[in-house]
Amino acid sequence: MAEEKKRKTSLPEFVNQVRTETGKVVWPTREETVRTAIFVFIFMVILSLFFFGIDSLFNAIVNFLLTLA
Repeated sequence: MAEEKKRKTSLPEFVNQVRTETGKVVWPTREETVRTAIFVFIFMVILSLFFFGIDSLFNAIVNFLLTLA
């Protein structure tokens, strides 16, 4: 198969394409942004507590094993 050569896009054409695509973007509302930020914060707290617990557990296990030596 013969490969088709790709046509280079000129700068003005590229800028027009970027403007067209940017116009298609659906931006979230303020309420959606706040709700998402709160969700991320809550999830971050839950995960940090989870990893703190796992880290503490492993720390206790290692300290116990070191007392056996």
